[in-house]
Amino acid sequence: MRIAMVSEHASPLAALGGVDAGGQNVHVAALASELARAGHTVTVYTRRDDPALAERVEMLPGVHVVHVPAGPARALPKDELLPYMRPFGRWLAREWATTGAPDVVHSHFWMSGLAVRVAARIVPVPHVHTYHALGSVKRRHQGAADTSPPSRVALETRLGQAVDLVVATCRDEVAELAAVGVTGRVRVVPCGVDVQHFAPQAPAGPPDVVAQAFLADLGPRAAGTAHRLLCIGRLVARKGVATVVEALPGLPTAELVVAGGPPAEALDADPEATRLRHLARRLGVADRVRFLGSVAHSHMPAVIRSADVVVATPWYEPFGIVPLEAAACGRPVVGSAVGGLLDSVDDGVTGVLVPPRDPAALAAALAPLLADPARRHRYGAAARRRALTRYGWDRVAASTEAAYETVRQPAMREATA
Repeated sequence: MRIAMVSEHASPLAALGGVDAGGQNVHVAALASELARAGHTVTVYTRRDDPALAERVEMLPGVHVVHVPAGPARALPKDELLPYMRPFGRWLAREWATTGAPDVVHSHFWMSGLAVRVAARIVPVPHVHTYHALGSVKRRHQGAADTSPPSRVALETRLGQAVDLVVATCRDEVAELAAVGVTGRVRVVPCGVDVQHFAPQAPAGPPDVVAQAFLADLGPRAAGTAHRLLCIGRLVARKGVATVVEALPGLPTAELVVAGGPPAEALDADPEATRLRHLARRLGVADRVRFLGSVAHSHMPAVIRSADVVVATPWYEPFGIVPLEAAACGRPVVGSAVGGLLDSVDDGVTGVLVPPRDPAALAAALAPLLADPARRHRYGAAARRRALTRYGWDRVAASTEAAYETVRQPAMREATA
């Protein structure tokens, strides 16, 4: 197939650089790469945010990234991009009218979907859409702090009713879509994880000197502690790191390592890091909380393997890549019973699910797990097996390809009728 992906704010090229890449960048890069390995040709369209970028870049054999001129050629917050989706879509229509329409278009994030709908009115194409996050959920949890355009929820609903197929990433998203009126043409295909990079053992071959130096800097566990808890992610309140800090007084044998946020040298200026440090001092656990700042993608598996338990307690989570990375590394996860974690954490088999924003429940789940190394090992081994059978990118790409075929075949029949 000739596959077009549209990812208006999240370039897959950023995923290769690592530091600025979020979950959508990684997802688009990995999915495009795996589809190309399966023999398809993939073109990813993303907004030009730097005048120095070439219009077309070969990411790897079979995958090209096209930088679409839509809006100013500079970085903008994604919540400010809505006015540029119409010109983005018109540019796509001109491109496809010239080069030929792709066999299927897969848009990522709601604004990308709107751009494709503009294009599809001019050049009809089978259209698959993945939201990655829903405005209705964000508004429910963030309230007045939500910076999304006011029209987002209504536009997302209309988009879901217009596309040929919605690919949701978890069962909870299906329920959320139904609540806003998007039903029927929805199929679940989860996010994936690189099960070779994230693995229970370091890869064979020459040692990674840089990674070893990083781990040496991480050092031994805090004095008087026997266990390491690890939180990974951006430093924003909704990720729930404060819940883990608040649970620490009830976990006297544990230290908490927090990986993510700005570079280590910029942590002192980060408002969320400052808030969490104040909280730790007030609770008397500051000596057991360490902030690493941003961690390179190449170092992350070793950091995960250094932990006894990975803790992911967001208030809400559209899917969540961290539980998959932990599972692939053979580490149990204690996480919030929300969103994608309801699928990615098998409660009582690969980890434990707890209510969000409940430090007492979190401590009650962690204490017996930390005291039982055999149970941790059993959960970790089961998590690795589950990652291999459900979440490897080869499995995810095959399921995505099958989803494409469901919309491509009707379009082919109509074209030949």
